[in-house]
Amino acid sequence: MESGLEYWSAKAALDWQVELGADEAIGDVPVDRYALADKKPAAQAVNDAPPAVPEVEKIDPVAVARATADAAQDLDGLRAGLAAFEHCTPKAAARNLIFSDGVAGAPVMIITDAPERNDDRAGALFSGPSGVLLDKMLDAIGLGRSGAAPVYIAPILPWNPPQNRDPDADEYAMMLPFLQRHIALAAPKILVLMGNGPCHMLLQKSGMTRLRGGWTTAADLPALPMFAPAYLLQNGAAKREAWGDLLSLKARLKDIT
Repeated sequence: MESGLEYWSAKAALDWQVELGADEAIGDVPVDRYALADKKPAAQAVNDAPPAVPEVEKIDPVAVARATADAAQDLDGLRAGLAAFEHCTPKAAARNLIFSDGVAGAPVMIITDAPERNDDRAGALFSGPSGVLLDKMLDAIGLGRSGAAPVYIAPILPWNPPQNRDPDADEYAMMLPFLQRHIALAAPKILVLMGNGPCHMLLQKSGMTRLRGGWTTAADLPALPMFAPAYLLQNGAAKREAWGDLLSLKARLKDIT
């Protein structure tokens, strides 16, 4: 009975303490609970490094250009591929995509520099004074942009670069597959490389005063570097040399037709 009285006395004392608000049993001696093996909080991993950022797949514009150009089965498909190509900086600032002029399938294909500002406004190649001179040059040897003996014309880049600047190395590289495919689809017999840009892209050479007038090979075709009309407008003395190049073109064309 004595132990029973102790139990009920103890319980009554405990109930009294609970009523007073006691909610935890505290011993006479402090207990360091962090020192208890089963009470240690789990160690939190400390990572001072920033969270990993998923790596973004890098796009190779040249590879995209090559795949797009190779997929084109005709000139319309190539033009559509260029229109959808989003990796060439001049496209964003240009008003028009200027694909070609003249008649596809003509024996002479003229490769020109990128369109000028006047061309971009008009949406056509050689729309300004340089076009007037080009027509005179072609007419002098019985050719034209239309008519019985037409030529076909394509620029190395279908968009006018800002401030009429030259294309940079990356732009040359990504446009080369399109130009090579353009030549293959147009299937000319002779190329005329009219300006530094075409020579740079197809011959990997520059310096028109040294290159002009000398027949070479580009894209597996006979090719003749010539001064561009825009250059001749600023350097009238070079027209004599340009006339000699035109006569050389006329003679070569006669040999293959």
